[in-house]
Amino acid sequence: MKLFTANFLACAVKSCRTSPASFPLHFRDAELEQQELDFQPDFIRNILPRLDWDALQVIANELGFPKLPENKPADDSLGDEGLLRDIHKLLLETQVIEGKLVCGNCGHEYMIKEGIPNFLLPSHLV
Repeated sequence: MKLFTANFLACAVKSCRTSPASFPLHFRDAELEQQELDFQPDFIRNILPRLDWDALQVIANELGFPKLPENKPADDSLGDEGLLRDIHKLLLETQVIEGKLVCGNCGHEYMIKEGIPNFLLPSHLV
């Protein structure tokens, strides 16, 4: 599971849909793997407006990545290749192979096995 994906996931438990604590999901016991990919600066520039920067900072901090800028980079700073490479490495080259995604609201754990998160809920949580 690429970290890019985590920026778009929230808890699927019905009671969590209105809670702001259900996003972002928090990584626990995450086993990370780096997979080098060709640098795609245009992709990063185009996806940045769609990302929740605060959630990305939480995810990066929990996984031990270097601190991201406090504020989302503005268009005029998107020429900084070093920053774009750091974001590229975080979002596209980092994968969670094993671990859990945990809801900050209800505490439900979504297991990640072989890079695939399981979002199927038991019937009592649907």
